[in-house]
Amino acid sequence: MSPDSAQFSLPHVVILGAGFGGMNAAFKLRHAQCRVTIIDRSNHHLFQPLLYQVATAGLSPGEIAAPIRHILRGKNIEVLMAEVQGVDTEKKRVLLEANRTVEYDYLIVATGSRHSYFGHNEWEEFAPGLKSIADATKIRKQLLCAYEEAELETDANRRTELLTVVIIGAGPTGVEMAGSIAELAKKGLHREFQNFNPERTRVILIEAGSRVLAPFPESLSESAAKELQTLGVEIRVNSRVQSVTNNEVSLDGEHIRAATIIWAAGVQASRAAKWLNVDTNDKAGRVPVDKFLNIAGHPEIFVIGDTALALDKDGKPLPGVAPVAIQQGKYVGKRITGMLQGKAQDKAFHYFDKGLLAAIGRTYAVAHVGKLKISGWPAWLVWVFVHIAYLIGFRNRVLVLTEWAWAYTTYQRGVRLIVEQKE
Repeated sequence: MSPDSAQFSLPHVVILGAGFGGMNAAFKLRHAQCRVTIIDRSNHHLFQPLLYQVATAGLSPGEIAAPIRHILRGKNIEVLMAEVQGVDTEKKRVLLEANRTVEYDYLIVATGSRHSYFGHNEWEEFAPGLKSIADATKIRKQLLCAYEEAELETDANRRTELLTVVIIGAGPTGVEMAGSIAELAKKGLHREFQNFNPERTRVILIEAGSRVLAPFPESLSESAAKELQTLGVEIRVNSRVQSVTNNEVSLDGEHIRAATIIWAAGVQASRAAKWLNVDTNDKAGRVPVDKFLNIAGHPEIFVIGDTALALDKDGKPLPGVAPVAIQQGKYVGKRITGMLQGKAQDKAFHYFDKGLLAAIGRTYAVAHVGKLKISGWPAWLVWVFVHIAYLIGFRNRVLVLTEWAWAYTTYQRGVRLIVEQKE
């Protein structure tokens, strides 16, 4: 038997998705006696928590993303760039576009989530969300083009509209976006325009709930709100969006004209529940899993990350954050390795909560770690080092640290480029 034939005869583990969950599962399986195939619609692993910095011209896409093939080179791992169409659980195969199929012995579904517009998908055209590099560069272009148009505009009302940014949703993404845009306007664009003052940029943060950063303790939520207000951000809590149209957001009795509208209010799981033919009553469409992260009746299928409806020890759903996906990916990779070795596997998944972090602007953050609640500069340092630690690839860490150091000392953003697409 040739070496290739011997390799092909090994059990086959297929991973759908190269996010935090999928990549960490792949790393755990890289020395196991199996073949691994990782399938993703993109050719890169993306560090999503820093996407907002790409959208606000703080970082370039290459500093928060790396090619999957490069990260996993030299391992027992095949990488396929393809769109998943479904899963045949009876025949144990993944269905891809163009009638292609990939058979599996073990399947890990880590396909993440997408934007949720709560039944108003028509809003997406006017209020893009932030889940991919394409989303981030689209928002960046829209934001920067608004400033360029404002430099030419002579009508005061239209210029006000161009300098208005509305962000819908005051979770970590919305708060970080609001702080970063306000800081860009106040510091990053200083003295760059002649016909208007960028400091006149109006950033409005809309939240349906009673406070920003609802998952955080109330004291940290209040600290974040005060810092946002210091930066000039207008916060509208207990405000539900009635409609979003071209350059306009309608609230209860109010219509806000804005050239830039950003959606940060909700997410929906991928179509994995439909692929796996699993019933779910979860509003976000997540797939129910047991304590081993398996779906009912299929110990060979694991669902992790934002796609999974996994419960903590108190029976509450685990949050859709990167640390959950990372820990689940490592757990599943280790569990499958043990199963391949014929070892008894009775240890259930247990999530270790490392806390919550959110940055507001250049040097301010809030952090909740265990019983510790910190804000300001110390929390920002924690935020920086945690994010750097999770970046895959030494080159990425060096680049991000360099960009941050430059932005900190000069208040400048190094990637304010508007790239036109040819028709």
